[in-house]
Amino acid sequence: MWSLSAALSLLLLLQAPPCRLQSLSPVKLRLVGPGSRPEEGRLEVLYQGQWGTVCDDDFALREATVACRQLGFETALTWAHSAKYGQGEGPIWLDNVRCMGTESSLDQCTSNGWGVSDCGHSEDIGVVCHPQRQRGYLSERVSNALGPQGRRLEEVRLKPILASAKRHSLVTEGAVEVKYEGHWRQVCDQDWTRNNSKVVCGMLGFPSEAPVNSLYYRKAWNLKMKDPKSRLKSLTQKNSFWIHRVNCLGTEPHMANCQVQVAPAQGKLRPACPGGMHAVVSCVAGPRFHPAKAKPGHKESRAEELKVRLRSGAQVGEGRVEVLMNHQWGTVCDHGWNLISASVVCRQLGFGSAREVLFGAQLGQGLGPIHLSEVRCRGYEQNLSDCPSLEGSQNGCQHENDAAVRCNVPDMGFQNQVRLAGGRGPEEGVVEVQVEVNGVRRWGAVCSDHWGLTEAMVACRQLGLGFANHAIKDTWYWQGTPGATDVVMSGVHCSGPELALQQCQRHGPVHCSHGSGRFAAGVSCTDSAPDLVMNAQLVQETAYLEDRPLSQLYCAHEENCLSQSADRMDWPYGHRRLLRFSSQIYNLGRADFRPKTGRHSWIWHQCHRHYHSIEVFTHYDLLTLNGSKVAEGHKASFCLEDTNCPTGLQKRYACANFGEQGVTVGCWDTYRHDIDCQWVDITDVGPGNYIFQVVVNPQYEVAESDFSNNMMRCRCKYDGHRVWLHNCHTGDSYRANAELSLEQEQRLRNNLI
Repeated sequence: MWSLSAALSLLLLLQAPPCRLQSLSPVKLRLVGPGSRPEEGRLEVLYQGQWGTVCDDDFALREATVACRQLGFETALTWAHSAKYGQGEGPIWLDNVRCMGTESSLDQCTSNGWGVSDCGHSEDIGVVCHPQRQRGYLSERVSNALGPQGRRLEEVRLKPILASAKRHSLVTEGAVEVKYEGHWRQVCDQDWTRNNSKVVCGMLGFPSEAPVNSLYYRKAWNLKMKDPKSRLKSLTQKNSFWIHRVNCLGTEPHMANCQVQVAPAQGKLRPACPGGMHAVVSCVAGPRFHPAKAKPGHKESRAEELKVRLRSGAQVGEGRVEVLMNHQWGTVCDHGWNLISASVVCRQLGFGSAREVLFGAQLGQGLGPIHLSEVRCRGYEQNLSDCPSLEGSQNGCQHENDAAVRCNVPDMGFQNQVRLAGGRGPEEGVVEVQVEVNGVRRWGAVCSDHWGLTEAMVACRQLGLGFANHAIKDTWYWQGTPGATDVVMSGVHCSGPELALQQCQRHGPVHCSHGSGRFAAGVSCTDSAPDLVMNAQLVQETAYLEDRPLSQLYCAHEENCLSQSADRMDWPYGHRRLLRFSSQIYNLGRADFRPKTGRHSWIWHQCHRHYHSIEVFTHYDLLTLNGSKVAEGHKASFCLEDTNCPTGLQKRYACANFGEQGVTVGCWDTYRHDIDCQWVDITDVGPGNYIFQVVVNPQYEVAESDFSNNMMRCRCKYDGHRVWLHNCHTGDSYRANAELSLEQEQRLRNNLI
């Protein structure tokens, strides 16, 4: 029989009103279950450092909606009772959850209280969310997906054993070490598989693993164990030296997603690795990280084979995902986008697994079609095209849903070979590099001769500080590090994709015309940048010819907007034949486009009575089909302003009254066809078929996140009386190459290829 006190306790529990949970910050939720769909699974809650489940009693659509919104989805589609997604482990944290539907997190709803439940794990609730992410939901990181052990299992590394491996700065083979609860441990090789190796290599930035000569390593291990001077034998007898067992499928983005058993089931009573040794892994670096082994022409041919690329990322291995389909590049919608699918992209590009996926065009909006949506990779695929998916147009995706990724990349040690000194903050200063001088590594400055935005971009990338805001040649106002003011690097010329300044071309013996001191190279870095793109369709629709009298072209002639033959004409008699068009330039980046210099440096042009904030803002060229230039024009940015902005976005820049100039993110600047210099002078051009080309920001005066889309090209037919433009497209939307360097981009524009 029950005691009286037990009966009273039960009565009080049944009559207790539902309580509202008190917490300083929203608890973390996650969805767990078979398959790779991020929007459905068993609902689990993290409380007091431990994950637990939620009972299905009273749980319905309103509760599921609150949970889905907290997880970053738009809403819930349904819920699933009776452990449809499998029975969980650990405590059942919540029971009898009741929500109004307006709460921002599940712990704001009423329930029995933390851990108060009469349920078993057969009643674990599951939810199915709508795959559409909320506008404010930015990304999913590996750390968001880690299990209870993931809070302690932090990172992995390879400890080189072979003498040849120790000599290389990039370690690709060695014993696996795992950082667990702040301490490094070795992993027992018993039951170690190639799938485990693949996960380790992916975390370290390598796309694949290679077989290991286990007999050699076992022999070396045995010799070490017999060595009386070695501490290895005594260390291996301690369970704190080992991770007992790891079991991965090979698709996990992080080892913490695998089944990891730190100690044997019997705990301290049983040795963690009896008779075994440390697990050894050999990884294969992607082509970008072992250029010495690449054969001539190999990189280019490989680039042509790739059907996927990353755009607008500040660092190597990150960017908006674009795929080549039907001979045209397009984007991927973020509906259903997750770490497993993103890891397939990363490995396909020669990087490791994905460490973060980004939603909502966090790395800028793309152009052209949205090729894919609801990508469902299992993780075993070699290419993204092998994964099931829908067409992007099937579920209402817009470019504001463009998916992006940040991949794990190998640590080459370059970030430790550059630093900034003297700036007002950590993102600016004099560039100081570490190089080898007469066999000794020393720090010093970089000569500012030929120092430009391309070199500054590489420096900021190497520093891990994003994009270059300014390349600074005169740094007298910044004090360098004492003892590191001598110039140790000069003649630096980068092509664009380098990982470090040390990889750029430079002088052998240092030669700097200015010497050291005030003319050392400096940079200002930023984590976001603008991205200007020409509206190709508008150019195609507005092009026409005009025979304009010379009497109306004096100002245009003064600003060099006519061909050189105009100098030899009998002014003001005669006319010039002009190919006129309107241009609309969008800023699709993540920062406003601003002139390089402030208003105090703008140039006043008396004839047109306006200021030029950038002397050459666009180039207009007419080319033959083989690329020879037959006519050209240019446009100074006499007025950079927000001509139009989408609904809800405020205009910030206007030229009136000597106002601030620029183009706000999401807005566009329009140059009408009827203003001066908005043309190409084709007076000297004969009838024929041509290419019409427009390049925005051609001299890279202002940093952008993606220079590859600054060029627009059209096919042009001119019969001597009329002109037709057709097939206008932006940048590299039809180019087979996945990636060109900035130097190659410039050569392409200047018809040197």
